[in-house]
Amino acid sequence: MAATTTVLHERTEFLTLYKKETKQSEQWLKERMKEAHLPDFTLTTDELTHGARVAWRNSNKCIGRLFWNSLNVFDQRHLLNEVEIYEALLYHIDFATNNGKIRPAITLFDPKRVRVLNHQLIRYAGYETDDGIVGDSDSIEFTKICENLGWQGARSNYDVLPLVIQVDNREPMFFEIPEKHVLEVAITHPDYDFSKLNMKWYAVPIISSMRFNIAGVDFQAAPFNGWYMGTEIGARNLADTYRYNFLPKVGEAMGLDTAMNASLWKDRALVELNVAVLHSFKKAGVSIVDHHTAAQQFQLFQKQEHASGREVTGNWVWLVPPLSPATTDLYHEPIANTIKKPNYFYPALTGSKTPASR
Repeated sequence: MAATTTVLHERTEFLTLYKKETKQSEQWLKERMKEAHLPDFTLTTDELTHGARVAWRNSNKCIGRLFWNSLNVFDQRHLLNEVEIYEALLYHIDFATNNGKIRPAITLFDPKRVRVLNHQLIRYAGYETDDGIVGDSDSIEFTKICENLGWQGARSNYDVLPLVIQVDNREPMFFEIPEKHVLEVAITHPDYDFSKLNMKWYAVPIISSMRFNIAGVDFQAAPFNGWYMGTEIGARNLADTYRYNFLPKVGEAMGLDTAMNASLWKDRALVELNVAVLHSFKKAGVSIVDHHTAAQQFQLFQKQEHASGREVTGNWVWLVPPLSPATTDLYHEPIANTIKKPNYFYPALTGSKTPASR
């Protein structure tokens, strides 16, 4: 059976883009278009590599797209054994971590047969207890899934969840991540004593719950990573009331009056928590970028894209940092939230068509 009209259109669009950007010949495009009509058409590793990089370039929520062309791509479509997939994921973690010198990477598995059920390859568990939530509240439901599969955590604030892999319709399997593969950073402050708060975070954000869409194909298992912008940890993961909610404790450690909103203790605590995150990652030798530098890098990305004759699209709500947004030029700049492919999207099961952050 030949490819559907929609799929053929998307194949044509991508192959035409690939030809232009990698300087292929007209004859090459002619031959590939003949193959594109066939039901068993597959992209080559080189095509997937360029497509994954372009998908990062097209990611409207990502402020770090300046480095889109440096994405390392691992084609693991041939792996259909859970243990081998697990080993490939550990390799991705190690490659990306690189002793703290984070390298952007994506690993691609069979688009129809392989799924990684984790939101991120490295993520802390969350537990509902009689004394309140322990750990990451955003992970409560997935933690229950892991426990139903037989996994047991220490029920601490920072239990690293296992990798959960499913091939075809087989029962999902979980695999512990050995400690040696997980680089974590203890959060300290250069001026205040935050030691009693026992805060830490993992070094690499490797998103694994997004689908990579290219040439009419959805790769459901395509974990990818860049590196952290400080506010992702300091203004969201550790600060949000529905996550770790550390701001009140940070305020107390700073000696602030937390009884009145008008004292702006939340603002002061938020700034110092972000100072602590940047200080700690840099002290540990782990790649991270502050939001002011990231905004400047995005402007350089815009200039490069304009010079290449490409329109820059973006989701303003996500591009503007959550800390001191008006101090960045992005705050005052409108940008078209047009969706382009290839791209990274939320899982099809949610019905969402919005591209994901990196």
